[in-house]
Amino acid sequence: MILLQSHSRFLLQTLLNRIQNLEKCIELDHHWVEFDDVRYHVQVSMKNPHILLLSLSLPTPPLETVFVGGLPFGAIEAIKASYGVIVQILDPPRDGFNLTLKLNLSKLPQDEDQRHTLLVKIASVREVVLGAPLRVILKHLASRTVAPDIDQFVALVHRPNESFFLVPQQAEKVTVVFPMRFKDSIDTVLATSFLQEFMESRRTAGLSNAPPCLWSKTPPLELKGVTDDELSANAGFVTFVILPRHVEGRKLDRTVWNLSTFHAYVNYHVKCSEGFMHSRMRRRVESLIQALNCAKPDQEKTKKTPQTRSFKRLNLKDSRTNSSS
Repeated sequence: MILLQSHSRFLLQTLLNRIQNLEKCIELDHHWVEFDDVRYHVQVSMKNPHILLLSLSLPTPPLETVFVGGLPFGAIEAIKASYGVIVQILDPPRDGFNLTLKLNLSKLPQDEDQRHTLLVKIASVREVVLGAPLRVILKHLASRTVAPDIDQFVALVHRPNESFFLVPQQAEKVTVVFPMRFKDSIDTVLATSFLQEFMESRRTAGLSNAPPCLWSKTPPLELKGVTDDELSANAGFVTFVILPRHVEGRKLDRTVWNLSTFHAYVNYHVKCSEGFMHSRMRRRVESLIQALNCAKPDQEKTKKTPQTRSFKRLNLKDSRTNSSS
């Protein structure tokens, strides 16, 4: 199975190309959209070639999520802690975007490895912003404490008008619940089968240290009290139990990213499975058509041609000779 990368490959390539051509006054104005409806806008003017404006538009949050100033709670602090003085947050952001960052490329480290590491971190701005609330809660879990001023249920946006839920009421674990929703009926059937196998694979010996995973058709008891509209799901509910050992040290970043993009991860493999089955079906149909063509009799050999007779025209002298003889 394939795990999605935390950084935007196009954004990273754009930053690297800009650093290589920093002395050239080239104007940039790029728009693009990535999975889960996250939109980017990169702009560089000829007047200030060392200044790059990066704007980010997040998925439309449902009513149950908590946004502060158009961003998930903890996002501003996470941006300042990740990028330092190189990045400045513009207030207000560009029209149509939740966040606009001003990057001063002249302040990047001179060391090539350090500069590349920082650029990868900047290209991971999606993870820094959307994963900020989850990171705050899991940091307290690593220290075996409960985050203060946190509700019983925390809804985090991960898709347009869709959210998943955290139950951070215990110091020894955090329960994460994903209502799985799919628009296509075939995707729903494939996702249901995939999630059931996903739960069964957790029982293998090699995955004994992975977070416990459960799948059910009905909402788990941890979400008792959440409204029915917020728990509408046609492919069931997936529950992960995150323990302190899953967020120790460098595991924290990986856990935050994997949880933030879990629905996209499932959707990706569902589409790959659907494409694989379609290709198998096409190859099977082609082999059957080839077998039927080989079974047809050869019409040219079996076709009966009528016997034809030829006649020779005789003149009068030849006819008299034949009659006398």
